[in-house]
Amino acid sequence: MDGLKIATAQFENRSGDKAYNLSVIDALSAKAAAAGADVIAFHECSVTGYTFARHLSREAMLELAELVPAGPGVRRLQEIAAQHNIIVLAGLFEKDAQDRLYKAYVCVDKNGLVAKYRKLHPFINPHLLPGDQYCVFEIHGWKCGILICYDNNIIENVRATRLLGAEVIFMPHVTMCTPSTRPGAGFVDPQLWYNRQKDPTSLRLEFDGMKGRDWLMKWLPARAYDNAVYVVFSNPIGMDDDQLKNGCSMIIDPYGDIVAECRFFEDGFVTAGLYKEHLQNAGGCRYINARRPELYGDILGKAHTAHQQVVWLNDTQKEPGSS
Repeated sequence: MDGLKIATAQFENRSGDKAYNLSVIDALSAKAAAAGADVIAFHECSVTGYTFARHLSREAMLELAELVPAGPGVRRLQEIAAQHNIIVLAGLFEKDAQDRLYKAYVCVDKNGLVAKYRKLHPFINPHLLPGDQYCVFEIHGWKCGILICYDNNIIENVRATRLLGAEVIFMPHVTMCTPSTRPGAGFVDPQLWYNRQKDPTSLRLEFDGMKGRDWLMKWLPARAYDNAVYVVFSNPIGMDDDQLKNGCSMIIDPYGDIVAECRFFEDGFVTAGLYKEHLQNAGGCRYINARRPELYGDILGKAHTAHQQVVWLNDTQKEPGSS
């Protein structure tokens, strides 16, 4: 299958309310399928909610998390995929048989689980363990990969996933509108969200500035361009716990061009067609073929001590990494 039609969604999730979040995923999946989409992708922890987990104990996390694919949330995603004949990708907290906790993102179709990926650089809760492998799988003849949020900021992860064969990389996030050491970063006042009908301009200025989209544009198109891949970016809109998120879910082609983007404040999605010819024609394809790994293989693989503090977590929740 050459042309693949993908939808990327945004919605305002409710913390810990799986039933509500799955109802929105169901409704948007139905609409995307009706619009001809083969696939719909949702944001990181779209089933469970995300930011509120920074407050949760290990016991509470185990109560929230579920087995994959046996858990009720994943089974419901499969039902949604089967009912609407669409492939669904969504995120949640996972526990395994030994009660180890992970940040997971799954792909399901009408027959069940297609792929599962565990975030390599989790940090929202100290009880989460990092994943230890990349994930490449097939959708309708296309090789696909998954990297969750901060995983994409480490450029080696994107290149490794591409070298493993991925032509499309799903990049689910809960990001933007949080403090950082970079200039212009910071929270966006939730009052702007609650006043969005009366004053949409002030909210859009914050969402599109350096707290939000302008920062994203510094690096996200480069991941697609440098690696000659389609990027499917998904992000929530509205309040996630006490933090405001600005959506901007988008699809970027191998030339680094945005071909579809959510430019609205409501729950919704956009779609775009993906075409194999662009993978070969994009400059990144030539750059990959021109690599000389004998020059830098040992340098890139050199061991180091890594630690980065998330500036918006409080002192009792200090974990390495940042979105």
